[in-house]
Amino acid sequence: MRTVVTKRGYALYAVLALGVGIVVGVMVSPQVPDVVQPYLPIAVVAALDAVFGGLRAYLDEIFDAKVFVVSFVFNVLVAALIVWLGDQLGVGTQLSTAIVVVLGIRIFGNASALRRRLFGA
Repeated sequence: MRTVVTKRGYALYAVLALGVGIVVGVMVSPQVPDVVQPYLPIAVVAALDAVFGGLRAYLDEIFDAKVFVVSFVFNVLVAALIVWLGDQLGVGTQLSTAIVVVLGIRIFGNASALRRRLFGA
């Protein structure tokens, strides 16, 4: 018997996986190596951008799990690469700030679209 998973099912799996990951992260409280610490806040902001974009796509009924996963991973990797490149050039802090500003604008844009969609305001 073949099981068919709808797009809504994929979105549910993504949200559940995110929730489980957050709970495990809080309970385990992992130690972040010093080498990775400059990249972690940027990676979190990039991941949040993908999550809010995925939620917006879900409510607009255009959610695609493949696009969500690729967006999530790609955002994190590109943001980390930009920060690493900035560190190599000696301008890591400035590039980190620029990334947070750009991704913050996208996050708030998606959040306002979610607010309009959910509450009509």
